[in-house]
Amino acid sequence: MTKQTVLGRVTQLAKANIDALLDQAEDPQKMLDQLIRDYTSNISEAEQAVATTIGNLRLMEQDHREDVEAAEEWGEKALAASRKADELRAGGSAAEADTFDNLAKVALGRQLQSEKEAKTAEPTIASQTEVVDKLRSGLDRMKAKLTELKPKRDELVARVKSAQAQNRMMDSVSSIDVLDPTSEIGRFEDRVRREEAKALGKQELAASSLDAQFEQLDTLGASAEVEALLAALKTAS
Repeated sequence: MTKQTVLGRVTQLAKANIDALLDQAEDPQKMLDQLIRDYTSNISEAEQAVATTIGNLRLMEQDHREDVEAAEEWGEKALAASRKADELRAGGSAAEADTFDNLAKVALGRQLQSEKEAKTAEPTIASQTEVVDKLRSGLDRMKAKLTELKPKRDELVARVKSAQAQNRMMDSVSSIDVLDPTSEIGRFEDRVRREEAKALGKQELAASSLDAQFEQLDTLGASAEVEALLAALKTAS
């Protein structure tokens, strides 16, 4: 992936309105998970792009410095050769003077070449410096957003789980109808009523048995009285 493409993606993600994206998402949790993956991946790519771009920039800056230094050195050599030529010419050594003038010309040519190369590299260095600054700035913003996304994702997951737990509880509560005789409570109440009716039945049965025993005692008492009266009659006669 080229640094231009990385820069475009970094800029896009750095400017992304996370809240707006979440509002439009059908599943905010999935959206956050995907954003975290995108940011993590692009941060890694951006870091590599920044490192590569910085490395290339430093090489160009080094070449530029060498060209500038070379131009200065060739300029000094041209000046020294020119001065030597002037001295020789003043001393009557015209042939030797011409040789040093030619050396001065060669040095001046090298100076111009080095200056040209240095000047040609300057726009590229400026452009690469701007790219590095933008990548670094976008990278910092992406890292800041990733730092915001992770706790937001955790908060959203916690809220979803809480809402799901509440829904399950409400579903369980709503499934119990205290007025419905077929519900668990209704069936339990019906069983209690049957037990109560059974107890009442036993009480009535016990009561009726006791009454029968008392009636039997009354009958025995009446028979004894009759026997006593009969015995009295027999004695009187």
